[in-house]
Amino acid sequence: MKYRRLGKHGLEVSELSIGSWVTFGNQINEKVADELLTTAYDAGINFFDNAEAYAMGESETVMGRILARKNWPRHSFVVSSKVFWGGDGPNRKGLNRKHVMDACHEALKRLQVDYLDLYFCHRPDKHTPIEETVWAMNTLIQQGKILYWGTSEWSAQEIMEAYHVARQNGLIPPSMEQPEYHMFHRQRFEQEYANLYKNIGLGTTIWSPLNSGLLTGKYLDGIPENTRLADVNMSWLKDKLLGPGSEEKFDKIKKLKTVSNELGISMLIMAIAWCLKNPNVSTVILGASRNEQLVENLKAAEAVSLLTDDVVERLEAILQNKPVDIDW
Repeated sequence: MKYRRLGKHGLEVSELSIGSWVTFGNQINEKVADELLTTAYDAGINFFDNAEAYAMGESETVMGRILARKNWPRHSFVVSSKVFWGGDGPNRKGLNRKHVMDACHEALKRLQVDYLDLYFCHRPDKHTPIEETVWAMNTLIQQGKILYWGTSEWSAQEIMEAYHVARQNGLIPPSMEQPEYHMFHRQRFEQEYANLYKNIGLGTTIWSPLNSGLLTGKYLDGIPENTRLADVNMSWLKDKLLGPGSEEKFDKIKKLKTVSNELGISMLIMAIAWCLKNPNVSTVILGASRNEQLVENLKAAEAVSLLTDDVVERLEAILQNKPVDIDW
């Protein structure tokens, strides 16, 4: 396992990490979750991603019980939480100071740790001034409850606003962003954030490298019965896969699959390796519901070397969606 800096910051995270969205506390039982974390840790993965919204907090509770049982040295792993969707009722959502503080304390209890390494604002909050959120995050850092704070699915403008508020007030600015990034979703990561990597050293912990399973190639004939998507009954995700433009995507996937076959690797491995190829990716968050699935995904780290310049050019010719350069 190789490790990368979190942008310009000193923290090192494994280039592949594991997340608990959809699976922990929902789709899989605790025994399987334990196996997944153990396999990941033994393979050198040191970053475990979570959020208060995942399974309404149960995901963090399950992960916390596993971490407590394993008793791994605290310096050997990085754990995260995200704040935004905490439940129903006043001050249970968003990024106001009260919810940011309450959610952090609740996450610490569920995960059974003394501090969070990474704490993300899960979405931008149009109803709370960014100044309020930045001050709340800085307070948590001063209290030793979080080490780094960042954002998820924020625009470049919103991130820069938070950064400037922090700098103007002598506070700690956001260190990382957790965006969706894969072969079919590139504009924000590659173009909109380009100036942030260069000027503020933004780190990234990307999610959905397989486009919710589409880039595995297994959905070319539609959503199979009794699969991960069917089990969780996420109709919006099915619409995303089978909605407008899906035929064009499927045609491209068939061509991409031809390339992966020539390389001697699965479509899945090639898609993850493609994300790792980008130097602005700090870590790729993997999701898995079976141990065998995670073991297969881990092969992506070794497959990056197969994506030579010639191969990348072939992939770009198929995708035809590389963002154009812009003048910042």
